[in-house]
Amino acid sequence: MTPIYRIDDRPPPSSIALQNMLRDVETATIGHIEHLGFVSDDIRPVFPARAVGTALTVAAPGRDGIVIYKAIDLLLPGDVLVISRVDRDDIACVGGGVATAAKAKGAVAIVIDGPCTDIDELVAIGLPVWCRGRSSKTTNRSFATGGSVNVPIACGATAVLPGYIVLADNEGVFVAAATRMADLAMLAIERQRRSTALRSHLSAGRSIFDFQKDPSQ
Repeated sequence: MTPIYRIDDRPPPSSIALQNMLRDVETATIGHIEHLGFVSDDIRPVFPARAVGTALTVAAPGRDGIVIYKAIDLLLPGDVLVISRVDRDDIACVGGGVATAAKAKGAVAIVIDGPCTDIDELVAIGLPVWCRGRSSKTTNRSFATGGSVNVPIACGATAVLPGYIVLADNEGVFVAAATRMADLAMLAIERQRRSTALRSHLSAGRSIFDFQKDPSQ
């Protein structure tokens, strides 16, 4: 049976203005005001990092390594490669080769709801990777079972559509449509401003219950 690779058209990249707005926004701040869009908390960065970009989605089943490289060929600068391990297995489809190729295409990060491999090489390459652990079992391009690119996926039980904005940091990964992300970014920036003022208030030994009464805030 001939493997089927579904590759849909990609939406336009997110605006530079929105990406710049998100540069200093923390996922934990968004966690105060939103309950949807958070990738599972066991998907962690391989090394401390943060990234903002546009999701290019991949549904990757089994040990097929072809679909990942088909996706890499479509990457644009500023993209985040977001991979769903369809079979929820322990196969690593991201390692040194994938990270090298993705970085060369201008990707800013990779997010995968499965394990990765070649940890030392990933650190040396410097492309941020969020994953669920590590594994010596890997995909291989000799296994052609099919897969899909630029389709709606579930990554860490969270819906990710092609073109969603990805915000990832040491606390986790958050995804949303551009319009929703812009609204949340404005709320988060204001909340972080107030949080900075609150830290100053608390470090002076003052009660949190007096914060709203302080005319200087």
